[in-house]
Amino acid sequence: MTETPIATATATSVVTKPNLVSPDGKIQVLIAMQNIWKTYDMGAEKVHALHGVSFEVHRGEYVAITGPSGSGKSTLMNLIGCLDTPSQGDYWLNGKNVSEMDDDELARIRNQEVGFVFQTFNLLARATALHNVELPLIYGGIPSAKRHEMAKQALGEVDLTDRMMHRPNELSGGQRQRVAIARALVNHPSILLADEPTGALDTATSYDIMNLFEKLHEDGNTIILVTHEHDIAARAHRVISIRDGLIEKDEQIK
Repeated sequence: MTETPIATATATSVVTKPNLVSPDGKIQVLIAMQNIWKTYDMGAEKVHALHGVSFEVHRGEYVAITGPSGSGKSTLMNLIGCLDTPSQGDYWLNGKNVSEMDDDELARIRNQEVGFVFQTFNLLARATALHNVELPLIYGGIPSAKRHEMAKQALGEVDLTDRMMHRPNELSGGQRQRVAIARALVNHPSILLADEPTGALDTATSYDIMNLFEKLHEDGNTIILVTHEHDIAARAHRVISIRDGLIEKDEQIK
């Protein structure tokens, strides 16, 4: 196990564009966060959820972000997923500085670059598994015939081809999470971002879902897993531990 020393950034740090491109011209640094602060105005008081956080994630990594409640990991997840913007600092995603984008640009980035997996699945109750997986493609303006084929392929990747016409109430918890993972994969996003993906599952089913994430990583997907469970975080290949809005440890464990 190797541990990367962490240098705490300050609000006055000078930010320069990171070197994102490898010698062959490909973008290998998929995520680069530089001196990221997130501050909330609570009346007369300012609450700093993140204090000058900086790190990089390379294409093909499998990273867990962990920490106790109130540590800032959920705030960091929202920034990574472009659900929120930093108060200060720069965030580069797949070569684009998303910290400077407006709401419409961020919505497009979320659809094209990030596949979300949530603890509570977030499936449409009256829609089939196939239609649930198609949703990001509908928002992206993909024609119907192509949507069907892409959704079927994604469901095949999570071993649910035989359940694609079933609705969520006809599926087990593990199968519903597999549908959610297929939906996250269908657009071939740059990153798969999972928020407590086993939180609503029993131990055996959690183990199956984590095996699936390992398979998806072996297939070349970049995965960022946000969890407070140490045993789940240990299934990743790198663990970033957050405490009090700062990176406490950044460990390569596999």
